[in-house]
Amino acid sequence: MSDDIDSIFQRAKRGKALFLDRKALSPEYIPDHLPFREQQISAVAEVLAPALHMSKPSNLLLYGKTGTGKTAVSRYVLSKLMAEEPSLNIFTPYVNARIAGTEYLTLWEIASSLGLTIPKTGLAIAEVIKQIFSVIQSQSLNVILALDEIDYLIHSYGDNILYQFTRAGERTATGFLSIVGISNDLKFKEVLDPRVLSSLGEEELVFPPYTVEELRAILAERAAVAFKQGVVPQSTVNLCAALAGSEHGDARRAVDLLRIAGEVAEREGFQRVDDACIRKASEKVEYDRVEEALRSLPLQNKIILLTISKFQQGTNTGEVYTGYATLAKRIGAEILTQRRVSGILAELDLLGLVEAAVVSKGRRGRTKRIRLLIPTDTLEKIISEDPSITAAA
Repeated sequence: MSDDIDSIFQRAKRGKALFLDRKALSPEYIPDHLPFREQQISAVAEVLAPALHMSKPSNLLLYGKTGTGKTAVSRYVLSKLMAEEPSLNIFTPYVNARIAGTEYLTLWEIASSLGLTIPKTGLAIAEVIKQIFSVIQSQSLNVILALDEIDYLIHSYGDNILYQFTRAGERTATGFLSIVGISNDLKFKEVLDPRVLSSLGEEELVFPPYTVEELRAILAERAAVAFKQGVVPQSTVNLCAALAGSEHGDARRAVDLLRIAGEVAEREGFQRVDDACIRKASEKVEYDRVEEALRSLPLQNKIILLTISKFQQGTNTGEVYTGYATLAKRIGAEILTQRRVSGILAELDLLGLVEAAVVSKGRRGRTKRIRLLIPTDTLEKIISEDPSITAAA
């Protein structure tokens, strides 16, 4: 084993480094220029500009499929806003609810970004929210919170946090809290309580997918920054853009493809990133995407997926709920209402893990046909890592 590692390291040292700035292809990288999103940048800036006059901006919801620039635009505008007038005490915390994982950890990240020190576990949700409002008021903070994948938080934990935050004005005589919610799900508001909808009072902006030509231009700009000159030919950029364009204009996937293809080329000792590297990267991205999505799912989502996997020819919502309730009871998990399970099914459909298509049954009306879209062995592999499920399943 030691010889194998030595061989790998020696080959890496002999090989030619192809990257100039690998960070330019990372998910966290925000370029100085965001091509083809000038209109969206202006629209977001217009909504948030009142903060420069110490006025609370309207809440803002940004919609669009994955990789359409929602996160990049929001973070870009917010960074410019903070830099515009440092004396205004403007704070722009960014939290991805799915990455945070739970309702409590989402609040913990928000609190930490405001300088609050709270334990990672142990406090009641209401107490953490109280402390967040307390620091906003005591220090007159003007907070614009970018809450990414807000739909995940709502579907998994309900709308209590959103309700509390949209009523922040009632609990902060000085300072303010506005929300920039980012969502892949255009319909997530349908599950919100009417009181939350009323107090949200938001503006909305929908981001269109990138075209193949736009992706080609974006990739060419990123490649020029990330790689040494001549390493990425135009044909490679074209193929990368075409593959990502077929996935609904996903710029994030396009950039990931290019980064992984560069890593493949380096490992193989190539001098350039060719089409074969892109195709290998495409296979790896798809495999990794599914596994990562499965691992990050809450327990309830995994129970529902495992239930669906038992119906190899597909099934309907009623059968899924019956099977889910039985399995959840056996595991000792909370049994959600049928409405909550339907919401989770919609999210799993959005992630591409299941298909939940409405089919006509003639005079008997319509029903939703549900089937698993991922290999059963991949699901079972990830499920086997969760002892709370495998013990009962």
